[in-house]
Amino acid sequence: MSRKRPTIADLRAMKGKRQLTMLRVMNLDEAEAAERAGIDIVSIPPSLMMDPNYRDAAPTLFSMPGDNFYEIGTSDDFVRWAFRLYKAGADAVYCSASYATVKAMADEAIPVIGHVGLIPSRATWTGGFKAVGKTATSAMEIWNAVKQYEAAGAFGAEIEVVPVEVAKAISERTSLFMLSMGAGMGCDAQYLFADDILGQNRGHMPRHSKVYRNFAAEFDRLQAERVAAFSEYVADVTSKAYPEDKHIVHMNPKELDLFMKHLAGA
Repeated sequence: MSRKRPTIADLRAMKGKRQLTMLRVMNLDEAEAAERAGIDIVSIPPSLMMDPNYRDAAPTLFSMPGDNFYEIGTSDDFVRWAFRLYKAGADAVYCSASYATVKAMADEAIPVIGHVGLIPSRATWTGGFKAVGKTATSAMEIWNAVKQYEAAGAFGAEIEVVPVEVAKAISERTSLFMLSMGAGMGCDAQYLFADDILGQNRGHMPRHSKVYRNFAAEFDRLQAERVAAFSEYVADVTSKAYPEDKHIVHMNPKELDLFMKHLAGA
């Protein structure tokens, strides 16, 4: 039986029953690979959602475009932005802006995913890029944020780099669909970046990431081959090994003779 794209109602019905898989993918090739691999949910750049080829590549992926709140603007800007993406085939949108902005979209029946725990765009408030919720006070702040998202009408929330015990306890007590990035298996879906899975990230590797392939080494190999090919081309042109006769076009001798006579009289 062919797979169908899950709806919000489908995901809500699956809450607490099994772990879903989620990836951040950046282009059509990665989206198609996620589709063929059986990934359930993807986070994508808004520009990819607007690509007319996207749904051909990923017909059954529950797709959630998102961008940092400061890239979009006010609540009204967010609503217009979300409507464009929804019209293009988005299943939900990611929003780390204010609860009022989330509510503005939810009031228009746009499914919204919020963000709690370590929020990269607001990491200065929680001490930088490190775990959040390691004390009872901090954990309660995460719980209160989840309750605020519930009240605003959000469908779900990403919960990032939070102790597994805290994430599990919250997920069991909220109606939100909880997406775990480094917060353990007590949530509803596991979320990783395709860049990390493919070994494309040359910088710091987060604790929760897992590398399944080494694309960086392959990219290095391909770059070395690219340089070698270009160098061989330079050498061929310098030595006149290129172009060969098979690379060029010849003129009919009679036409050439006529052309040369025309040039002589020009």
